[in-house]
Amino acid sequence: MVVLEQYRDLWLKEKMNDVIGFYPREFYCFDNFSSFKVKYDGYLYSSVEEAYQALGFKESAPDIYQEIIGCYSAHEAQKIAYANKDKRRKDWDEIKVGIMEDLLRCKIEQNPYVKKKLLETKDYTIVEDSPKDSFWGWGEDRNGNNQLGKLWMKLRDEIKK
Repeated sequence: MVVLEQYRDLWLKEKMNDVIGFYPREFYCFDNFSSFKVKYDGYLYSSVEEAYQALGFKESAPDIYQEIIGCYSAHEAQKIAYANKDKRRKDWDEIKVGIMEDLLRCKIEQNPYVKKKLLETKDYTIVEDSPKDSFWGWGEDRNGNNQLGKLWMKLRDEIKK
C-alpha cells in the first residue's frame, strides 16, 4: 500500500489507515476549487481558482491565460499557473488579495447557495484549513495568514449590514 505523507482529515487516518476520504465537507463551497461558476470582467470562469490563476496572466502572458481558461479543472489551472509563475504580471503580489476579494464577491452574488452557506456561519471564524498554504490558509502549523478565511468573514460582515 502507498503511504501518503499528508492527510487532510486526521480523524480518518487514525480510524482507518487504508482509506482515503473524498466526501466534501459542509462548507466546501467556500473552496476556490468548488464548481461554482463566476462571471468576472465579461468572462464566465468555471471556478474561482480558474479565474484567479488566469487573471495573473491575462495582461502579461495572454497565451498562458488562454491555456488556463481552456483547461479541464481547477487543479490543472493551478498547475499551469505555478509552472509559469515567472510570467505572471509583476504586480501580482500587490493586487492578488484584491482580485480574490472581487472574485469571492462575484461568487456570492452569482450563486445564492454560496451566500446562504456564508450566512449560516453566523459569527464563527472561517478558516481555509489547508495544511500546505500558509498565505491563503492556516498552513501546516495552523499559524498562517488565513487570507481566504479573512476575506470570507469580511464579505459575510458586509452582507449582514
